[in-house]
Amino acid sequence: MGFSTDAIHAGQRPDPTTGAVTVPIYQTSTYVQEGIGRHKGYEYARTQNPTREALEANLAVLEKGRHGVCFGSGLAAIHAVVQLLKAGDHVLLADNLYGGTYRLMAGVMAPLGLPFDTISPIDPAVIAAAIRSDTRMLVVESPTNPMMQLVDLEAVGRLCREKGVLFVVDNTFMTPYFQNPLELGADIVVHSATKYLNGHSDMVGGAVITADDGLGERLRYLQNAAGAVPGPFDCWLALRGIKSLALRMERHDANARRVAAFLEEHRAVTRVIYPGLESHPQHALARRQMRGFGGMVSAVLESAEEAARVLPRFRLFALAESLGGIESLICHPASMTHAAVPEAEREKVGLTAGLVRFSVGCEDVEDLIEDIRRALD
Repeated sequence: MGFSTDAIHAGQRPDPTTGAVTVPIYQTSTYVQEGIGRHKGYEYARTQNPTREALEANLAVLEKGRHGVCFGSGLAAIHAVVQLLKAGDHVLLADNLYGGTYRLMAGVMAPLGLPFDTISPIDPAVIAAAIRSDTRMLVVESPTNPMMQLVDLEAVGRLCREKGVLFVVDNTFMTPYFQNPLELGADIVVHSATKYLNGHSDMVGGAVITADDGLGERLRYLQNAAGAVPGPFDCWLALRGIKSLALRMERHDANARRVAAFLEEHRAVTRVIYPGLESHPQHALARRQMRGFGGMVSAVLESAEEAARVLPRFRLFALAESLGGIESLICHPASMTHAAVPEAEREKVGLTAGLVRFSVGCEDVEDLIEDIRRALD
């Protein structure tokens, strides 16, 4: 089926009891059993929930996988993925990941015996040189957050297969509408469902999708054993949002292209980072492996002082954490989303205190550009 058809229908069928078109919110903690060992496929809601199952099946189809496993947050999803490893296994992280991912590895997993190193994900040769005999996993984002660097997913996927390294791609920025990493060589795809999948800034959740049966079985075990599951109402909200994902991503993309072009011409902006601009050093790669450029735009102002002056002046772009909702947001990564990353690590990739990140929403683009013009002028 086409993407929009799958987004609306995959994993969802009319309720067998009432015929309801929308998947019901099964707000229950347990299920009646007919006898010892006899039930209708549901025993306890941490283990199974029909609303969650509908969301998981839907995401598996959209990401071209076989197994979707949902969690209570994007970080809970990442946590489950690294729990596939054992103490002593070495992990490679792209050097420009969401700050919470870095914090999880540095503050939680490394003390438990999972050593990691950060590397630039841009050049597959750099990744190859960093892979050790005990390296078991590579975690990247493409585009990265917030420097909008791209990973050549096909080339890195081939490298990881040759080396026996699990290749994990956070696809939150692009969504399955614009990019399918599993088809390009990834073993596992991760999403913060809080962002574009939900799209309405009213829930928190995460998802892991894989085409590998063994990985899917282990992830399902970890989901049940650790218990970081999303509630049925949050799953229902994500399902509702996914139905309009194609429509929203088209608008995010169209608006972001216009915003990026405007920023690139503004005298107060020293650099604009957006894969849809020809000035982006990996624009050709973006056109090859993505079907659109998304709604995230980063811009560098002259200084931290200039950022502090400008950010409170926006009216439509709300100064807030998160991204991917229909409303536009603006963020100061150095002090907000990436505050957990050491300053030296941030500056190594160009994440300076003058950088701001736009999550371009679905408003009328002329109004968004006027809001930016007013704030910068």
